[in-house]
Amino acid sequence: MTQFTEAVYTNGVLKPSEGLVLREAQRVRLIVEALDDDDRPERPAALRRFMAGIEGMSFFSREPLPSRDELHDRP
Repeated sequence: MTQFTEAVYTNGVLKPSEGLVLREAQRVRLIVEALDDDDRPERPAALRRFMAGIEGMSFFSREPLPSRDELHDRP
């Protein structure tokens, strides 16, 4: 049986946010994915570079846009 929940890591122990359907001392397999990595020092700088890149992009066509019939394959 597969169950999905979030947990908080405190003092070396993972504490699930919801009850799990497990028998006492049952072995399980964990895949841990951090949900709040915003405290990493490189993240704000990476976000600024990303936003600057978006601002420098041009999303305008210099040519006429295709018609609906040109966009769709019609027999």
